[in-house]
Amino acid sequence: MNNVAERVKKLPVYGPELNDIWKKERASFSHKIIVLDDDPTGVQTVHGIPVFTDWSEETICDMFEEDRQLVFLLTNSRAFSVEKTKQVHTDIAERIARVSQQLTIPFVLISRGDSTLRGHYPLETVVLKETIEKESSVHYDGEIILPFFKEGGRETIDDVHYVKQGEQYIPAGETEFAKDRMFGFTSSHLKEWIEEKTSGAYSKEDVLSISLEELRTLDFTSMVNKLLQLKDFQKLIVNAVTEDDVKAFSIALLRAIKAGKHYLFRTAASFTKVIGDVSSKPYLTKDELITESNQNGGLVVVGSHVQKTTDQLNRLKELADIHFVEFNCHLVTNEDLFAEEIVRIQQLINTKIAEGTTVCVYTSRERLDLEDGREEEELALSVKISNAVTQFVHKCNPQPRYVIAKGGITSSDIGTIGLEVKKAEVMGQVAPGVPVWKTGGESIFPHIPYIIFPGNVGEDDTLKRVVQALQSK
Repeated sequence: MNNVAERVKKLPVYGPELNDIWKKERASFSHKIIVLDDDPTGVQTVHGIPVFTDWSEETICDMFEEDRQLVFLLTNSRAFSVEKTKQVHTDIAERIARVSQQLTIPFVLISRGDSTLRGHYPLETVVLKETIEKESSVHYDGEIILPFFKEGGRETIDDVHYVKQGEQYIPAGETEFAKDRMFGFTSSHLKEWIEEKTSGAYSKEDVLSISLEELRTLDFTSMVNKLLQLKDFQKLIVNAVTEDDVKAFSIALLRAIKAGKHYLFRTAASFTKVIGDVSSKPYLTKDELITESNQNGGLVVVGSHVQKTTDQLNRLKELADIHFVEFNCHLVTNEDLFAEEIVRIQQLINTKIAEGTTVCVYTSRERLDLEDGREEEELALSVKISNAVTQFVHKCNPQPRYVIAKGGITSSDIGTIGLEVKKAEVMGQVAPGVPVWKTGGESIFPHIPYIIFPGNVGEDDTLKRVVQALQSK
């Protein structure tokens, strides 16, 4: 992978003219930008942005009427079945099309997915396209694929998507993420990945891409021409290793949109920050997050099973002032023992937090895997485990000083069910790629910091450092 690092080092650098062109181009762009987020981690690059957690018509109206141009709608669809994902995206698209026409507000729709390429793709964008085209006069010319995510080390170089670990570039198809039980894939080259995920409906030969050279030389003529020639939902890949690469592409994109073209987007979190014109912000400090009037302990919930999470949990255990509780979720196969385990853990959580001690409850590190042919049974048991974890937060008494959830699905369930959040404010990030919600007034724990820690983000000691900072006197 040294050749990849050398390739990146030799790229031309941007001059100050990039920001000047961007400011001029962006000033006249007024479309409502709606990000459908398939888990709560997609706000990991923004701040001062609202997150809505349901998609009723009333909520969709609120999103369009929200003063801020960029809004997030949490679907949590990465945890859904294919059928539920299809239904949810159909409902959302119908309502967006209807409300947009009623209020005469044009919109751009972004399907924010995982930067390691997991999720219901192409299902989600296909459903959005077909539904919006059916319900409105919009016709989508192309789909933009942009999985770059700086904070997570996800870079796209010569159409190959990499997960960067230290200075090593690992093709995404060779990582543990590509072996996901539901969303696995083999291709790291994004043109081949698109052909793979669409089962050949879109061949790699028909996929266009924006090169790093086009971006770095600000060859807007070439980029705009590629965007303008897209038709019949043709795909276009954007290479990127910095946010400025995304900004250079976005200038060409806005010019193509102004020329009357329509695109759907399947991207990671960096694109939402750039197209939303969200400024960078220093990482949040304890003083910005914690109210000293609450002397109760905090609550950390670890549900993700990827190796990075386990490594981070092991480092967190080095902190002596945290009370650790293992949730033996394998007891789920015995109803009585499982019920006893839930009661045991809830009592421990409530007692320790009332004493002012922060509690970390974590699921057994060995995933519950039944033999082949029992997938539906396994899914049902997984839901029972997830429900129990969510209730640990919902039934926490007294109110904790803060809540941290580790893992995308875990954090979604805790946010929407455990904390009953309907609308949150993104305060910013507490570490690279680790966003913080401020819970709404309707939440069972109003206005507390809710830290959403993706399973696949951070160094081995990142979780430890975040908790340590919040615990400091």
